Amino acid sequence: MNRDNNSISLTTRVVPSISEIPEPVWNQCTESSHPFILYNFLLSLEESKSAVPETGWTPQHLLLYSKSKVIGAMPMYIKEHSAGEYVFDHGWAEAFHRAGGRYYPKLQVSVPFTPVTGPRLLISPDFKNQDEGKRTLALAATEHCKKIGASSLHFTFPTKQEWKLLGDIGMLQRTGIQFHWRNLGYKNFDDFLTTLSSSKRKQIRRERRGAIESGIKISVLSGDDIKDHHWDSFYLFYTNTSLKKWGKPYLTREFFSLIGKRISNQIILVLAERDGLPIAGAMNFLGNNTIYGRNWGCIEEHKFLHFEVCFYRIIDFAITNKIEKVEAGAQGPHKLSRGYLPISTYSNHWIEHKGLRHAISQYLSKETAALDWEIKALEEHSPFRKI
Repeated sequence: MNRDNNSISLTTRVVPSISEIPEPVWNQCTESSHPFILYNFLLSLEESKSAVPETGWTPQHLLLYSKSKVIGAMPMYIKEHSAGEYVFDHGWAEAFHRAGGRYYPKLQVSVPFTPVTGPRLLISPDFKNQDEGKRTLALAATEHCKKIGASSLHFTFPTKQEWKLLGDIGMLQRTGIQFHWRNLGYKNFDDFLTTLSSSKRKQIRRERRGAIESGIKISVLSGDDIKDHHWDSFYLFYTNTSLKKWGKPYLTREFFSLIGKRISNQIILVLAERDGLPIAGAMNFLGNNTIYGRNWGCIEEHKFLHFEVCFYRIIDFAITNKIEKVEAGAQGPHKLSRGYLPISTYSNHWIEHKGLRHAISQYLSKETAALDWEIKALEEHSPFRKI
C-alpha cells in the first residue's frame, strides 16, 4: 500500500515472520518497555512453535516505511479460530456461519495468548506525524484483509488512544472489564490493608495464613535466579491447569526457556513448595512501572494458595519495589475483594460484510451500555474504606 503524507511517501509491507526483521528495527518503533510488544517476546512465540500456522496463528506482521526506512510496525496474524484472544467473538462466527457466511480466516492485531492492554500501532518516535502513521498502518491492514479474503480485522487490547483513533476511521469499538491494583505509596502490605474495610482486612489475613498452613514455602524469583529447572516445574503446573480448564495449553515448553534467556530481567516467577517439592507457581512480567500477571498453574490444590501466589505476593513485591500498578489479567470479579478495581479494556473490529457489520454494531451498543453499568455496580462494592 502507498499513501502520501504531506509529500512523504509512506509504504507498507507484510512479512511472514518477525525473524525477517532485525531486532533494533522493530524495537525502535516503540519507546515503551512494555514486555509483550518487544521483539524478543514475539520472536519467542514463533520460534517455540506457540504462535505459528500449525496452531492457527500465521504471522503477517505489518511494516511501515518512509522511503526505505522502517518507521512503523504492527503485530498481526491470520487466525483460523478464535482461541487465545480473550475478546470473545465465537458468537459472531457462529451467527455468520448459520447465515451461510465464512468467518475464518480473519486477521488479528494482538499479542497471542496475552490479554494485556498495550500499544498495537507502533510508530518510531522520530516520525513527527504519529497519528498519520498509525492510520496508515490500520488502513493497510484492512486492505490486506480484503486481499487475502479474510472476513474481518480485529485489534484486541489496544491503548485507549489507539481505540479512539481506530474508531475515528470507522472501526467498531468494543469495551471489556479487567481488575487492576494500584500502589498509592504504601509503606508495606499492612499499610495497604489499613485502607480496606475491616471485613476485607480480616478475610485477606485469614487467606494468607491459610495458604501456608500445610508447610508450604513460597519464593519470588526474577532475573538470573530463575533456572531451567524452575521452568520445568512451572511448565508442569501450567499444562496441568490448562488441561483442566481450557483443554489445551497454548505455550510450549521451549517458549519458557527462550523468554528465560532473552527477557529474564522482566520476569517475576512466584513458586510454592511443599516438603521441598514444587507444587504451584505464577508467572508475571514487569514493564512500564507495572507488573502483569500472566499464567498460573498447580499440581496440588490447597485452599487460598492461588490468592497468595497470584495476588498477595505480587502486591507485596510491588509495594517493596515501589511499582505503580499490578494488572492481574483476564476474568476476575473475585479480585475485587482483594483490592483490584475494575477498569475498561478496549478492542476494535472491521467487518467486511455489511450485514454482519450492522448486526455486530447493534450488539455492541447494547453490550457497551451493560458493561458501563457493570463497572459502576462493581465500583459500589469496592473493598476500600469509605472516607
